[in-house]
Amino acid sequence: MKTCHMILTAAFVLTLAACTTMGTGVGSTPTGDLRAVISWKSMSDRDGVMTAILNNGETYSGMFFQITSETRLDTLDPLWVGWARPWSDWAYLGPEPATGFVTHYSGRVVANLEGPNGTHMRCDFRLSRPASGMAGGGVGTCQLPNGRTIDATFPPQP
Repeated sequence: MKTCHMILTAAFVLTLAACTTMGTGVGSTPTGDLRAVISWKSMSDRDGVMTAILNNGETYSGMFFQITSETRLDTLDPLWVGWARPWSDWAYLGPEPATGFVTHYSGRVVANLEGPNGTHMRCDFRLSRPASGMAGGGVGTCQLPNGRTIDATFPPQP
């Protein structure tokens, strides 16, 4: 009986591991003086955890969300933490996210990563193959608290 339980537990753990995807992208500022390694790990087919490690020693980490036509706006609340409202410099937001946001950002991944001293870096990635999520690869931009941007690329996962 004990052996059967151990086999079932091992099978369950392997099944969970098989559903998780992860990968790494790279990015840099337009001048190239600030670089980032951005790693991600999916938690489901539409969200996960992302960490950006900058060459200046700063680390930003938090949730990412893939926007689809089924995305509910209330699930995106973590995206607005740490940023003054409205995000007038991000299209389709206004004082609060609206249906236009979901329509415009479908096929993209957005993230709000927390860094040193409660600062935040926000990211917007256009997926190469949206049906594959982050594993399909993509390109995008992250904005640092000081307004500087990092252009990032994520290769497709094998």
